[in-house]
Amino acid sequence: MRIIVLGAGLVGGPIAIDLSKDKHFEVSVCDISAQALERLSENYNIDTVQNDLSAADNIKRVIKNFDLVVSAVPGCMGFKTLKTIIESGKNVVDIAFFPEEPFLLDDLAKETGVTAIVDCGVAPGMSNILTAYAADKLDEVDTAIIYVGGLPQIRQWPYEYKAVFSPVDVIEEYTRPAHYIENGHLVVRPALSDRELINFRGIGTLEAFNSDGLRTMAKTIKAKNLKEKTLRYPGHAEKISILRHTGFFSKEKIEIDGHWISPLEFTAKLLFPKWKLMPGEEDITVMQIKVDGFKDKKEVSYTYDLLDRYDKSTGIHSMARTTGYTAAMAARMLYEKLYKKKGISPPEYIGEHPECVNFILNGLRDRGVNYSETVG
Repeated sequence: MRIIVLGAGLVGGPIAIDLSKDKHFEVSVCDISAQALERLSENYNIDTVQNDLSAADNIKRVIKNFDLVVSAVPGCMGFKTLKTIIESGKNVVDIAFFPEEPFLLDDLAKETGVTAIVDCGVAPGMSNILTAYAADKLDEVDTAIIYVGGLPQIRQWPYEYKAVFSPVDVIEEYTRPAHYIENGHLVVRPALSDRELINFRGIGTLEAFNSDGLRTMAKTIKAKNLKEKTLRYPGHAEKISILRHTGFFSKEKIEIDGHWISPLEFTAKLLFPKWKLMPGEEDITVMQIKVDGFKDKKEVSYTYDLLDRYDKSTGIHSMARTTGYTAAMAARMLYEKLYKKKGISPPEYIGEHPECVNFILNGLRDRGVNYSETVG
């Protein structure tokens, strides 16, 4: 099978590296950055294509001769890129965290006979898969809550945060209203709201706050209460809230000495260098998924825990591992024909198929990414 990964960044690169180790795959990567491509072509059995993926015609030419596409482009490019891939009739695994509703492309995907697995990272991604997997074991779901965050191992003032994926997508998390289900009704709250302190074994106390991570699950998972919260070191949310409230994340341009610039552009120039996770800097990924409900009229609870760390042997960051390897295993799942549903498939659809869940979990375990299950 010929696979092309669109995007050679901190997550796209590890996806390509992992897939290139499989004898069944011929792997290529496309990116606009010659430097990012050179790192891959020099050290791995990966072909590279330098091109501008912001243009639909370029994408169509690049993916024309491939059997499967993995989209690892920034969220701002994600929806248009996915639409172009589907129009080209290519099956796709997508990790782009775009704000648009993915089901808008469902009819198109079915018309072209495409399987499009979207939001297929760690969260969204494995969070959806395991929530649906647990929900499918229950007769009724009362509450499902997801806590998840990627953090630097070493806390550095003032933000105590580093981004392994596009920092623009991080800011999107901090500005996009959070949607969740409470007592059976859809509730919309500001991002960063409803902060709470929670202790996690092996880490200590972290701060949880509302974020718009449920995505499609708000519609597809039947639960009385359903919520996702992002995890950071305590105090981070307050600092970000001050920046947001002051207008530093606004996209509306303002005039400064005759020059027009958006506050977000200015903020990005200042923040992103401070948030950049450098090679060798260690990070951790923490996630807990708790699904409570009833089976045969008895209360049952399923809890899934993940604590993953930077891999010193490969130099691959934890967030890249937990996100990228999920997408890579989904690609293998399609190759093995374990999942054949046409149209837009959010990860929770995969969670309804135990054989697919076990396939992905086993693959992640082989790569050192371990989810523990507790049943109570």
